[in-house]
Amino acid sequence: MPLPDWLSKLAGSTRARSPGLTDPYYRFQSAEEVQQAAHCGVRIDVNRAGVDDWLRLPGLSIHQARTLTELTQGGVSFHCLEDVAAAINVPVQRLQAVAPVLLFCYYSPDSAVTIQPINVNTSTAEQLLRVPSIDLYLARLIVQNRRQGPYRNLPDLQRRLGLSPELTANLLHYLSF
Repeated sequence: MPLPDWLSKLAGSTRARSPGLTDPYYRFQSAEEVQQAAHCGVRIDVNRAGVDDWLRLPGLSIHQARTLTELTQGGVSFHCLEDVAAAINVPVQRLQAVAPVLLFCYYSPDSAVTIQPINVNTSTAEQLLRVPSIDLYLARLIVQNRRQGPYRNLPDLQRRLGLSPELTANLLHYLSF
């Protein structure tokens, strides 16, 4: 079904001005581009954003993006713009320009639909047993093998432990590094 004329004109003209609407890795260059993106429905969920998401915003450094991502992966929830500003030690006024695309959602850790990833580099075998698809043997193997050094990511874990593609796929959403 084709788009209505007015919508296709808006989409075409906006895309021509801002590649950020079609390219998820595009870094917005100005507050104007952020405003355009917000107007077109682009949102970044601050409590689920990764480093690449944060780097889309003008004025944020790689260090700040990593800090924000590590905090949320560690269970910290941001409830407002002031929380984000405090986390990266900047005045809240500096973030006002990016506020239109930021989305503050709440995720209950007790919810059955919310997965709380577990860090394989710091968790005990008992904690790893809470992850579906990890049995006692695998939990102990994970802990024992990290003596050789921390796991960098899921492919590193798969390679070092000789995990099957199916098991690795089952672990995707449950592990962090």
